[in-house]
Amino acid sequence: MKSRLKVEPTAKRVRTYFGGHQIADTTKALLVWESPYYPTYYLPLADVDQAALKPTGATVHSPSRGEGVVHTVTAGGKEADDAALIYPDSPIEELREHVRFEWAAMDSWFEEDEEVYVHPRSPYTRVDVLSSSRRVRVEVDGVTVADSTRPVILFETGLPARYYLPKTDVRMHLLAPTDTSSQCPYKGTAEYWSVNGHQDLAWSYRTPLRESERIAGLIAFYNEKLDIYVDEVLEERPTTKFS
Repeated sequence: MKSRLKVEPTAKRVRTYFGGHQIADTTKALLVWESPYYPTYYLPLADVDQAALKPTGATVHSPSRGEGVVHTVTAGGKEADDAALIYPDSPIEELREHVRFEWAAMDSWFEEDEEVYVHPRSPYTRVDVLSSSRRVRVEVDGVTVADSTRPVILFETGLPARYYLPKTDVRMHLLAPTDTSSQCPYKGTAEYWSVNGHQDLAWSYRTPLRESERIAGLIAFYNEKLDIYVDEVLEERPTTKFS
């Protein structure tokens, strides 16, 4: 039998918009951990524009949440198919009378008056950004691609320490920009480089979010995919979802 999902309330005001319209505005959202990495929002139907929800007649089954009734979201002449789920008879009583929107299907999300990207911020994730004088050397296939004694180290709950290095300490001629980008609700939008012919091994945030401003313009490398020496000691490659 599957264990019960973690569900807890948040004190944040949460809003989401679609088709130029505010679809939901609530101070009674629930955080629900459907995956171990981050939560999603379930919003009270009483605080949702229910005229924007059109049942499709389809259902989906979840071992933990029960039968979900699928809805299309419609507003401002725009439609998002299968973008909302309601579990009217969920065995998890708190989820009844709530709606779960597909995050990426909505135009935007706000916690209080700040836009949030990718997924809700978890109250159990902390990001610390610290300057350091430790020597960090990065090798790919035995070739040193970066060597710095002024790293900025980002510690994020559940992930290995990330070493952000000044571009002047990186052999930039060994890096080539790619078309890849990613978003993080704690750091912002990242751009990527291939390193010595290996795709997307390094990334940087040109304009990170406020809590991570100190990594702006610095370059980090995937500990999981190359060799990083800290004070000349080779770090073990961690196993993460990025491995």
